[in-house]
Amino acid sequence: MPLGPYIETELDPGRREVSLYLNGERKQHSSTGQLIFPVPRLIAFISRIMTLLPGDVILTGTPAGVGPVQPGDVVEVAVSGVGRLVNRVEAGPGLHL
Repeated sequence: MPLGPYIETELDPGRREVSLYLNGERKQHSSTGQLIFPVPRLIAFISRIMTLLPGDVILTGTPAGVGPVQPGDVVEVAVSGVGRLVNRVEAGPGLHL
C-alpha cells in the first residue's frame, strides 16, 4: 500500500488538493472538498460501525483519470500541506500488470 513514511494528524483534511502523476504527467487532480461525503461525516459513519484507533487509515477512492500502470512506471502523489510520495511500480510474484 503506498502510504508515506508518516501520517499527518494535525492538518484539517477538508480541503486538501490531491494530484497523481504518472511518469511526471499529471493524470488526476481534485480536492478532498469534492468528496461525495465530507471527511467528518465519513469518520462519524465509520465510528458507528467500528472503533477507529490511532494509525487507522480511511481510503476514500480516486478521482477521474485512473489508468493502467506498468513495471518501471513512477507514480507520485502530492497532497497540499502534507507533501509528496513517490513509488516505482514493480511486478511481484504472481502479479500480472
